[in-house]
Amino acid sequence: MMHNYGDKIFTLDDFDLNGKKVLLRVDINSPLDPESGRILDDHRIRSHLGTIRRLMDTKLIIVAHQSRPGKKDYTTLKPHAERLSKLLRREVEYVDGLFDSHVLREIRNMTVGDAILLENTRFFAEETHLKGEPEFDTHENTHIVKKLGPEIDFFVHDAFAAAHRSQPTLVGFSRVVPSLAGKVMERELKNLSKVFTMDVSPKIAFLGGMKADDSIEVVRHLFEKGDMDKILTGGIIGNIFLMASGHDLGKGNHEFLNKELPDYEEIIEEAKEVLEVWPDKVKIPRDVVLNVGGERKGVPLEELPSDYPIFDIGLDTITEYRKEIEKASLVVLNGPAGAFEIKNFSIGTDEIFKAIARSDAYSIIGGGHSTAVLEKLDLDDEIDHVSTGGGSCINFFTGKELDGVQALRNSYEIFKK
Repeated sequence: MMHNYGDKIFTLDDFDLNGKKVLLRVDINSPLDPESGRILDDHRIRSHLGTIRRLMDTKLIIVAHQSRPGKKDYTTLKPHAERLSKLLRREVEYVDGLFDSHVLREIRNMTVGDAILLENTRFFAEETHLKGEPEFDTHENTHIVKKLGPEIDFFVHDAFAAAHRSQPTLVGFSRVVPSLAGKVMERELKNLSKVFTMDVSPKIAFLGGMKADDSIEVVRHLFEKGDMDKILTGGIIGNIFLMASGHDLGKGNHEFLNKELPDYEEIIEEAKEVLEVWPDKVKIPRDVVLNVGGERKGVPLEELPSDYPIFDIGLDTITEYRKEIEKASLVVLNGPAGAFEIKNFSIGTDEIFKAIARSDAYSIIGGGHSTAVLEKLDLDDEIDHVSTGGGSCINFFTGKELDGVQALRNSYEIFKK
């Protein structure tokens, strides 16, 4: 099936899945209380409910990961199975293994309407050790795929948030059985590609947060391929562009950048190149907010350098950015405007989010922290598309191929009738 974002991939509408054995890969990686192991936020789990409900009349085998080795929240998926059962009002049985004989026995004994959740995929070395291995046949030759592959009729990839990773449970089944995009995956690809395909103007983006190295690539790609009219900057990215345009921010900010981004000087050079090519299209903060012993102190750029670190954008900048957002027909946001987790320094982020929610523009919000801000401000329903993926979203906006999507395309080529 051809989709309007130009990808030839299968979706849930392309096959009759009823009664079939379906392996569904989701991303339900959730914040957990390290003491009790309780799930603190089930946003990601809830995002997959539509896909799971659609697969109610299959024999459904769900695979997922939680955290990574060495972290406190690196645990079994038992609490996730319990939360899923509660949300779906039907049992999703937790099975403590991935491909050993008792798991295969469980799978063979399933009847239509059964759903099971297998163990955290990252408990198994093959899933983590082959990370970054781009050759799909390497993933195909793992025990995970060799054992589970013969047991299933279809593979459904719904883990958009992990689609930039190359791991056996994400890309290994694409040549073994027809692989389909789940509802989350399909929605993400369709909505994110509107940045490049929607024929409206003005198109603007707000880029904030910490991932400055990726963000310069995003800026470049959005200008070249997304015909963006303006890009507004805040957070660390704002600071990088301020420095690239000749402002000395002072010792505190240099030290912070040095710690967070060891190669920040190279990133500043790249930002300078962007400013040379698109001088009128990149908006940098006009004033900033310093963290003076936990208190908020707004200063114009003329008062820099300062020994205090910058923690937010200032009020003049907020006013200017709000006007740009009001005029826009499409707005993309990735990342906060400052240290939004601290109440005193959340004003810039809150105001930008509110402006986007109020605007008539088609709005897309991505990045890991964004959902937390939207929930805090109760604006979830005011945004057209809230992306579930941080890294995948950034990779999409830089024009990089997502391994998970490439695997779906490969599967389409192999299994199309």
